[in-house]
Amino acid sequence: MLHGKTILVTGASKGIGRAIAEEVGSQGARVVAHYGSDRAGAEAAVAGLPEDRRILIGSDLAQPDGADRLFTETLAATGGIDGVVNNAAIIIQDGGIDDPPEAWDRVWRETFQVNVHSAATLLRHAVAHFRERGGGEIVGISSWAAQKGVTNPRAIAYAASKAAIKAALQTVATGYARDNIRTYIIAPGVVDTRMSRDFAETQGGRAAVEDRLAMGAFVPPSDVATLAAFCLSGRCRHLSGATLDVNGASYIR
Repeated sequence: MLHGKTILVTGASKGIGRAIAEEVGSQGARVVAHYGSDRAGAEAAVAGLPEDRRILIGSDLAQPDGADRLFTETLAATGGIDGVVNNAAIIIQDGGIDDPPEAWDRVWRETFQVNVHSAATLLRHAVAHFRERGGGEIVGISSWAAQKGVTNPRAIAYAASKAAIKAALQTVATGYARDNIRTYIIAPGVVDTRMSRDFAETQGGRAAVEDRLAMGAFVPPSDVATLAAFCLSGRCRHLSGATLDVNGASYIR
């Protein structure tokens, strides 16, 4: 479904980003696999692709200029892209209301730099680029936390950041629909990634978390990847603007 398309996937080293990079590559896309520090993980995500369909770009999105450099290098390496998966994010189990003020300030600053400021900068670049090209697809990975908060109040900054980027994505979906720019928000629940496994340890362990889920299991990253690839295909244009829940019926709106 994605033959001939070039897709940038941020945070492609692990978890959801890696699964998406693998999936879009398997569907024929040329994949730009972004990584922060884990180059080996990004290499593994696109290892099965021919050399002309895999590009690795490292950039630290925790730095104020990280997103600008990533997009500039992506265009230099590809000449143009057809889709962006805005996936890279962090969650810090610290900086809650009861934590020291210095922890609160640090965690909110670091979380919003990666999850909001860098993600929004990439969103801005993508919109400008797609307007020049006559359209494109944007997939933003939000979270069910954007709708319902998080069960661990020390991760309050993460929940707030996911709500912020969700609102930005929705604004782009509405504001640039007539420019043939389609924007989709995927809101996973508890996905079987290291981030979620670490979070589960703050909630009594994996078994305790799974016991509260309707299907009794974490969401496989491949489920999110399959949905992301479908959105990137443009086969359902009027799905643009939707928030797509992937949580195994554990949270139904």
